[in-house]
Amino acid sequence: MKILFRIIGESFVLAWNSLKSNKLRSVLSLLSITVGIFSIIAVFTMIDSFRDRLVESFESLGDDVIFVQKMPWAPEEGDEEYAWWKYFQRPDPDMNDLKAIEKRVNSAEASGYAIFGSRKVRYLNSEMNDVVILGISYHYADVQKINLADGRYFTEAEIKGGRPLAMIGATVAEEIFGSSPPVGKTIKVKGRNLRVIGVLEKEGESMVGNSHDENVLIPVGFANQILNMKRASSFIMVKAKPGISNAMLKNELTSVLRAVRKLSPKADRNFALNETSVVLNQLDMLFGVVNIVGLIIGGFSMLVGGFSIANIMFVSVKERTKQIGIQKALGAKSYFVLLQFLFEAVGLSLFGGVIGIVFVFIGTVVLDYFFDFGTTLTIGNIVKGLSFSIIIGLISGIIPAWMAAKLDPVEAMRQG
Repeated sequence: MKILFRIIGESFVLAWNSLKSNKLRSVLSLLSITVGIFSIIAVFTMIDSFRDRLVESFESLGDDVIFVQKMPWAPEEGDEEYAWWKYFQRPDPDMNDLKAIEKRVNSAEASGYAIFGSRKVRYLNSEMNDVVILGISYHYADVQKINLADGRYFTEAEIKGGRPLAMIGATVAEEIFGSSPPVGKTIKVKGRNLRVIGVLEKEGESMVGNSHDENVLIPVGFANQILNMKRASSFIMVKAKPGISNAMLKNELTSVLRAVRKLSPKADRNFALNETSVVLNQLDMLFGVVNIVGLIIGGFSMLVGGFSIANIMFVSVKERTKQIGIQKALGAKSYFVLLQFLFEAVGLSLFGGVIGIVFVFIGTVVLDYFFDFGTTLTIGNIVKGLSFSIIIGLISGIIPAWMAAKLDPVEAMRQG
């Protein structure tokens, strides 16, 4: 084992001396590998960062929550493609559906209803366009987490009575009120006055639109005075009891909703039961394909770098033919010469890969600083980049190293 480590150490020293003595040639090879590793790791990093943000947004919806909607998040069983024209004709969930679920679905811990549309919000001379107005039921907060920075939540009597009250998102509060405290003041939506009773904590952007920052929450009973109920979209969120699987909850929801909507046993259901796991599985498949495409794109760049290193190594063997002959005449084994050139190729490739990874890291820092994109160079991608570099070095250097190892000492010294 000690002999092996000594050989590896000596091989690296000789390889490093060779790289230092041929700076221009080494730089050109490094540039090829750097571009290749930068390309492929940059693609992987962007894909992983985008996927992580998307997955985080979906997971925030809750993995034990079923969404009752008219449009499914993926093609339903029996449909080869997303039959949106069929789904679009379905009715939106309504309060009758919610009441039936609350009364008859025993596996549900809580159920919340929401109907939404966009409107302009005003306060004195300030206004904000395209604000999402969300009419909610009382138990909405038991399913969808609501954190208040100031004020309070609706009472059950206020929800049922349709009182003209509102809780506003952090962005709405900033845009409309500035530094002035919103609680207790009155905003105007579609000519109706609503008294602000609460301000929600800032949640940040969400890629699936479940952030309340740009929302105004109102009692569902008051929504018909602000929203066009025929065109507004709605959904019901149903949270499973502890120990109840989503499959069990969906089966019970299916039975109750088919009954309340008076669907015959043979009739297709006219509602969708969505859960985050369906979307996450679709995302895994999608990003698996995207990663393969990224690998192919980056692979072409690395291929160019590999040919460059192989060419450099062939030239290096030719230039050092006499040196190889002398080494072998003095007793150097073939495998020592092989390792010497192989480590030179790997070292060159690995050094170029490290530079490429450093450039990717700098790029992620710049993106986060200027655009708050949330990109992160993960340990996994760093390991991938270094692994690709080593593999390219091995593949590019194996033939030149083998040729050097097989040289006859006498012929090598004559040719040198």
